[in-house]
Amino acid sequence: MRHHYFFPIRPWHPRLASWLGRTLLAGSLLAPQAAPAQRYLEALNRGVVAVRTDRDAVYVGWRVLGTDPSGLAFNVYRGSTRVNTAPITGATNLIDATATDATYTVRPVLNGVEQAASEQAGVWAQQYLSIQLQVPAGGTTPSGEAYTYSPNDASVGDVDGDGQYEIILKWNPSNAKDNSQSGYTGNVYLDAYRLDGTRLWRIDLGRNVRAGAHYTQFMVYDLDSDGKAEVACKTADGTVDGQGKVIGSATADYRTPNGYILSGPEFLTIFDGQTGTALASTDFVPARGAVASWGDAYGNRVDRFVATVAYLDGQRPSLIMGRGYYTRLVRTAWDWRGGRLTRRWTFDSNAPGNGAYAGQGNHQLTVGDVDGDGRDEVVNGASALDDDGTGLYANGLGHGDALHLSDLDPSRPGQEVWQCHEDPKAYGPYGLEFRDARTGRPLWGVPGSGDVGRALTADIDPRYPGCECWGSTGGLYSCQGVQISPNRPTVNFAVWWDGDLSRELLDGTKLDKWNPATGTASRLLSLHEVAPVAANNSTKANPCLTADLLGDWREELLFRTADNTRLILFTTTIPTTERLGTLMHDAQYRLAIAQQNSAYNQPPHPSFFLGTGMSTPPRPRIRLAGGPAAATSEASPHPRAQRRPPTGASRGRTGHLPRK
Repeated sequence: MRHHYFFPIRPWHPRLASWLGRTLLAGSLLAPQAAPAQRYLEALNRGVVAVRTDRDAVYVGWRVLGTDPSGLAFNVYRGSTRVNTAPITGATNLIDATATDATYTVRPVLNGVEQAASEQAGVWAQQYLSIQLQVPAGGTTPSGEAYTYSPNDASVGDVDGDGQYEIILKWNPSNAKDNSQSGYTGNVYLDAYRLDGTRLWRIDLGRNVRAGAHYTQFMVYDLDSDGKAEVACKTADGTVDGQGKVIGSATADYRTPNGYILSGPEFLTIFDGQTGTALASTDFVPARGAVASWGDAYGNRVDRFVATVAYLDGQRPSLIMGRGYYTRLVRTAWDWRGGRLTRRWTFDSNAPGNGAYAGQGNHQLTVGDVDGDGRDEVVNGASALDDDGTGLYANGLGHGDALHLSDLDPSRPGQEVWQCHEDPKAYGPYGLEFRDARTGRPLWGVPGSGDVGRALTADIDPRYPGCECWGSTGGLYSCQGVQISPNRPTVNFAVWWDGDLSRELLDGTKLDKWNPATGTASRLLSLHEVAPVAANNSTKANPCLTADLLGDWREELLFRTADNTRLILFTTTIPTTERLGTLMHDAQYRLAIAQQNSAYNQPPHPSFFLGTGMSTPPRPRIRLAGGPAAATSEASPHPRAQRRPPTGASRGRTGHLPRK
């Protein structure tokens, strides 16, 4: 059963009682649902990582996969020598007391029988991997301004099907702009790198795609479940794919004297993740239309883009591209199947009956199965869309800058959302809001008198069940709204790093541990003292990426160096006794990695509560993409080998490469 709650943007207070009444009458418990379908996720290797911690010790970590049978044990080998005395059934890490630098492998042990060895891992000499980059040459704008390039947001995908992630990196010019700022920008580039620094390709988005956090979302995901990731993003005339082929017109220039791009065609393009080849392009939906219809006439709100990926059918991923959130809000779902790009649905707040959704979006999206039916919903901010593209709810609290979805309060059914709001005076009482993710009903909140620009949630205080919540106003709160400290921790990012189940705090290049007894944080690691790294995006101060990329379930940190020539991938070497499967085989966490680069970056969260006192996580219902089971009637068993430009698709002109 679906319950749709539409709440007018104004006024909030007179409707609150009646709305809460309807919600309570509808019931707050998730309705029983059939078992969800199996989702296609990446066939990962063991992610073995080995790091020398001192002259006589090497830390070794590896993955438990979401498809591993329960009770699977492991043996660890240094070269041909087994390190452990008995098969390891607990946490998937150990310290090998050795001064020898050899390669390490891991061999699963099933019912006492040792299985095939994993990939080999050499020993890192320090706590990070240094990845050399090929820096794009700078340039000069038509107004005479010189610019250079720095690594910015990154994402990951297994582009060649070998079980190891490759990095897709966005290069930002030094004159990248917020939408509210006029001026030319340099071109934006996307590069693909192996972890050894091999560059696979470079895509040039061209002069007709402006540089800035709100223009250039790029999704890296295996969209057709063939075992190899694609890259999807908005393109335009003059975009050059990874093989040097131009999309549309190579000479068109739609930039205004103020540097905005307010005319000309806009495309959505699917690129081959291994080669950078443009596989298909279509008109971007929605088209910009009249610029002023999005809220201003100079080009700010018309070009506010967001993007994510969602399992709308509970089995295969769909691409979600969005435009607008301050006023008109449009989201479009696309399927990439068997070499064809087709439109699944479009939701438009301008459509009849959808008016309550206008202005109810954030500077990012998040997705998850919030109603328990096995299919993902799209959470825009103060509104959410059902898997079929219809409105699920709009609670009227307005736009915000930060958004988090997970099982934040494990004492109640389903998931919750924690977010901040920009204009509490106009839209409602809350600057910070904790709500039921299925209905949009606020459970508690913190008042705000102006723009509350930050919000973060993580389990940082083991004395209280569930996640703690805080933002740029108020103090630190339990997941049930009890203030537990007047002090606020840093509010940028959170990562799982040390050996316990609490999450650590990442602020720029500083990694801290919250001390509940003192209400202060202590420094775990100053990353810039270990390697010459720097954070991105000004006051957002985020890394290029945080994700569970290697080793056990804890997260890696990917930063740029201050001289912009390298990426630095940090991994933890702190032993843990906690055994969990790789977070990348929890579909909601994996999707959060894909969407992390969308506008204002947010840390990823799994579909279950991960923290002190947690229950055993549910076994993920997944299939590994790329094998024979991935072949269905929707696509041939080897779709990548059979891709060819389609002649068209349903619901509009799709799947074509624009003519030059």
